Amino acid sequence: MTTDTTATALPGPATPPPDASAPEPVHTSVPPAQPTPGDARLAEPALEPARPAASAVAEPVRVSGRAVEHATDATGRAEPAASAPEPVSGVASRKADRAAPPEAPGTGPVSPVRRRARAMGRWVRALGLRSAALVALFALWEAAPRLGLVDATFLPPVSEVAEAWWGLLVDGQLGEHARASLVRSFGGFGIAVVVAVPLGLLIGWYRPVAALLGPLLEVFRNTAALALLPVFVLLLGIGETSKVSIVVYACVWPILLNTISAVGNADPTLVKLARSMDLSTPKLFQKVILPASVPAIFTGIRLAGAVSILVLVAAEMIGAKAGLGYLINASQFNFAIPQMYAGIVTISAVGVAFNQLLVTIERRLSVWRVPAA
Repeated sequence: MTTDTTATALPGPATPPPDASAPEPVHTSVPPAQPTPGDARLAEPALEPARPAASAVAEPVRVSGRAVEHATDATGRAEPAASAPEPVSGVASRKADRAAPPEAPGTGPVSPVRRRARAMGRWVRALGLRSAALVALFALWEAAPRLGLVDATFLPPVSEVAEAWWGLLVDGQLGEHARASLVRSFGGFGIAVVVAVPLGLLIGWYRPVAALLGPLLEVFRNTAALALLPVFVLLLGIGETSKVSIVVYACVWPILLNTISAVGNADPTLVKLARSMDLSTPKLFQKVILPASVPAIFTGIRLAGAVSILVLVAAEMIGAKAGLGYLINASQFNFAIPQMYAGIVTISAVGVAFNQLLVTIERRLSVWRVPAA
């Protein structure tokens, strides 16, 4: 028996043999189909990246001359974009730029020389305005005697008065008489200030003292100083003591009355506030009463300065051997009319200079005051 060594095939689908009569497939290249407009609408979003709904793009918007950033979302609505706060210095500088007027063309920073020239020009204009009345008075004084409007014997021209004044100054007589008058006037004036200011503060602050001394003050302040001049001469003699005493008496009343009024008119709110802070009486006077009283006190002091010169001249005319009052009286008796007017002009100049000195001191002591608009 012959053994068959051929492997037995497993059962499965039989592969048909190739058909020789079937045509071979033809491989042709077909171009890809172009998408139509309808297909473009159905395309995947990945083909064209869309703008995210939550994203915002800042767009500047011009409003009233300033660029303001707004954010535009996917729906097209504009919303203000949150921005960092602007520095304070930038805001202040922009406000200053808007508030500052535009500079005129061709103008720049003013040089120091030009600034000093402008200040000098303003000072000259102010001086000319203040001295215009005096210049007019001197011009009229010079023209009236020369034109025959007044008798030149009793009112000489101002040029002759100036010559006489210069002659007295060169001779030394004017300096001697002026020195004697200033010593008496300033001595009596200083004593009056030292006495009247503290007494006025005391009377104005303490009502019992004011009630006690009020009637006495009313009696003496209505008595003219020159009316008491014979009494001072009889009691104190004809020397320097009587002249200084009459000046003290005449200067006390303006200072005393103005000081009492200043203390009484002090702001009560400031006084209550100072007392609520437990300030002592000396501190209260130093911090509240004195600063508030300075303007009114200096008004009385300036009045007293003018009174001191006027009363002294009158006292020197009665009994003295030196002084401006004596110079005026002696020139009248000797019929030296230009010298007499020279003495009068000197008294006026001393009074003006003394008043300006007091005004300067007042400004230094009342720097806290707000200047009037």
